[in-house]
Amino acid sequence: MTSTELIEELKTHRTIGNAPREELAWIAEHGELREYTQGEIVSRESDVVEGMYIVLSGCLTFYQQRGNGVRRIFEARGGDVTGLLPFSRMTTPPGTTIVEEPTRSIKIRREDLPGMIRHCYEITAILVHQMIDRARTFTSNDLRDEKMISLGKLAAGFAHEVNNPASAALRDATSLAATMGSVEASTRTIWRARLAEEQMRALDVLWSVASEPPPPATGLALSDREDEIAGWLERHGVDAALAGELARTPAASGDLEKFAGVVTGAQLEAGLRWIAAHASARSLVVDIERAARRIHTLVTAAKGFTHMDRAPDVERIDLEPGLRDTVALLEGRAKSRGVSIALAIPDDLPPIRGRVVEINQVWMNLIDNAIDAAPEQGHVSIDASLEGAEIIVNVVDDGPGVPPELRESIFDPFFTTKPVGKGTGLGLDIARRVVLWHNGQITLDSRPGRTEFRVRLPLAGPG
Repeated sequence: MTSTELIEELKTHRTIGNAPREELAWIAEHGELREYTQGEIVSRESDVVEGMYIVLSGCLTFYQQRGNGVRRIFEARGGDVTGLLPFSRMTTPPGTTIVEEPTRSIKIRREDLPGMIRHCYEITAILVHQMIDRARTFTSNDLRDEKMISLGKLAAGFAHEVNNPASAALRDATSLAATMGSVEASTRTIWRARLAEEQMRALDVLWSVASEPPPPATGLALSDREDEIAGWLERHGVDAALAGELARTPAASGDLEKFAGVVTGAQLEAGLRWIAAHASARSLVVDIERAARRIHTLVTAAKGFTHMDRAPDVERIDLEPGLRDTVALLEGRAKSRGVSIALAIPDDLPPIRGRVVEINQVWMNLIDNAIDAAPEQGHVSIDASLEGAEIIVNVVDDGPGVPPELRESIFDPFFTTKPVGKGTGLGLDIARRVVLWHNGQITLDSRPGRTEFRVRLPLAGPG
């Protein structure tokens, strides 16, 4: 192909075709026309970028290794320009470049780019704008991918966390249905016992004690208490099978003795059976309420974390709800590893200004990493404070720390110390980008036994 023919073809190029003819002539003169066959590998992720590629026809596709999988991240078709663009600091490709279909391109070698910048002003300006747009697209895609990964973790953890109280509520509701039969039977029995007014007052007194919330008790203490009450029941000629339910109430042997001083014989057993049945039913209701409240807390936290019902607009943000919701969602995963989480946030923190979903993503990434880093039976602490015109949020774990040789790379994209398939290497990079977008700063201080990520965010200001 002659130089004139190549210039004419460049004039139809979607990206640089409108540049002055003399600049297209410079490209035709200094560029290397290359033809690639389908399946050919143009470059790999670990290679050094050799130059810029002006794609005339065909398709080049970029694939990126993510954990133990591969992701298609970008493709350049006829009319696109890819590779090392003017003023780019890129040294290695964002992925392995594979020829998807027979492709023709003009390659401008790395060493010729300074000359192109000097002689091709219009083309350089076009490509700089394209580089900015592409960087914005990559950033947006990375943030979206990390959000999806976090949502995947959230969904898995959420399902597990909700399943526990939901199963408990179902189990207790089933037991309550059976217990209601005992309540009805004991009520009929107490009615037939024809208690006198003084005896009914004694029953009311015992019930007021038994219906109070029981004190916390270990399994051994509860077993000892059940044995004690069973012995008391046998001495008073009452079915010892009632001891299990009565032991779970705050009523002590002394309370039972007072009741037995007024009510005796068959009436005593009828009264105690009524107390045991109602106490069992009340206990199941309390357990169902506790399970339902836990489910409600988790659903509220998930909704607050994702802000499903709000557009991602810039607004005034109170940090406390987002931090509490994030901790609530990760608490179950922490408990499964024996890691405790402590949260200390003052009630009067002033708001910042930003995008709440992205800020919550920062907390998710930092706290999730801290849980991973903490040893079994370890600790993670999160605290927030006001310093001048900034809010400081610290996320601290007591894990082994980040080795000194890795600290400079910890915020780099795709850098991860986790095993293959366990991390994308984007969490801290995303956190850093989000914090910088909010005019803040994120720093790391690490030593064995204490790693702290500190986030500084400016206050929203008036208005």
